[in-house]
Amino acid sequence: MERPPVSLTSLSAANNLLSQLKFIFCNNLLFTFFLCCSFFIKSFSSTDINVYRRRHLLDNGLGSTPPMGWNSWNHFNCKIDEIIVRQTADALVSTGLAKLGYEYVNLDDCWAESARDSEGNLVANKSTFPSGIKALADYVHSKGLKLGIYADSGRRTCTGTMPGSLNHEEQDARTFASWGIDYLKYDNCFNDDIKPTIRYPIMSRALNKTGCPIFFSICEWGDMHPALWAGDWGNSWRTTNDISNSWISMLYTADMNEVYADYAKPGGWNDPDMLEVGNGGMKYSEYVVHFSIWAISKAPLLLGCDIRNTTTETMVIIGNKEVIDVNQDLLGKQAKKVRMQGQRTLWAGPLSGNKVVVLFVNQSPRPTSMTAHWDDIGIPNNTVVEARDLWKHQTLETNFSDKLTTSSIAPHSCMMFILKPIP
Repeated sequence: MERPPVSLTSLSAANNLLSQLKFIFCNNLLFTFFLCCSFFIKSFSSTDINVYRRRHLLDNGLGSTPPMGWNSWNHFNCKIDEIIVRQTADALVSTGLAKLGYEYVNLDDCWAESARDSEGNLVANKSTFPSGIKALADYVHSKGLKLGIYADSGRRTCTGTMPGSLNHEEQDARTFASWGIDYLKYDNCFNDDIKPTIRYPIMSRALNKTGCPIFFSICEWGDMHPALWAGDWGNSWRTTNDISNSWISMLYTADMNEVYADYAKPGGWNDPDMLEVGNGGMKYSEYVVHFSIWAISKAPLLLGCDIRNTTTETMVIIGNKEVIDVNQDLLGKQAKKVRMQGQRTLWAGPLSGNKVVVLFVNQSPRPTSMTAHWDDIGIPNNTVVEARDLWKHQTLETNFSDKLTTSSIAPHSCMMFILKPIP
């Protein structure tokens, strides 16, 4: 969401059962304990990785892996209505994206009337959401998906078209829970200069008080370094200002987000903003780089394009299960830039099973090859590995020890590999 100008104004059956119970009983305190326990039973096993994950989860039990889904803002801005949202939910299912993990259907700004009702409640815009948000949530849930919504921690939302939640936190949290909302993106506009470390915990506590598990996305733009404090209150936190649909903006955003890599963990993720893949501002190879960096950065994979009209090229990128699996790896460790040589950047990070993911990015206008040395990427010397190319979907015939050197990488392109030690 852009800042406004300064102004006054596997367990599918269990998952399905749990979802149904949540929507039926979410506001009944008699079932709160059952719901919370069910989420933890569903999410964790006795493995070391899951012990690590459980240790870091918030008490809402969500965000054990980065969220995946769609958000309306990048493509539609304020031109959003319930028909588009329903059609998007349909498209996530019909394209197979839902089966890959894209489960959240998230409304951004402009969904509500400009004023609260006589009882102080937020009200859906009668022109664009005439059926109301509860009916929309029911429809999205009927598709096996989850509905997200947008609010602001100030007096107004960032477009100025909706009331903010400042001083209405508990009331709005109850409203969202009663509608069956699964995800809240909480913005930072018109905040009366109240510190975010005061405003965001209030809504976090209000959401938990409802007894309903609602993913809490802290959209603070990175101004007060939320990676340093938001892990106690949110499931994700924006580390940067808004992304733009350009190569330069995407790389700058990725670099800013990488600074906070050590703070990402199961239950709380660095958020460099929604994906621009498919919106037409970059070349195909640049969108591949965009998606690859977000995946290894354990960023939320929230699509920002028009899912109803995705091209084959876009589907190849956002539907790459091998790359998605890196993002959803249970170890939950964000990759980092480990070597930079001019406009050649090497990213690497650990995965479960002693594997390592490496991403070679050629930011230059000329083709080049690149090398990853084991010392740079955390593999013990003399270890022999096999290399899996995640964009060509093939395992290289040659095994490697001490280093991996790529073939020529085209301008503004990348190569991505998983390196697996051979016993």
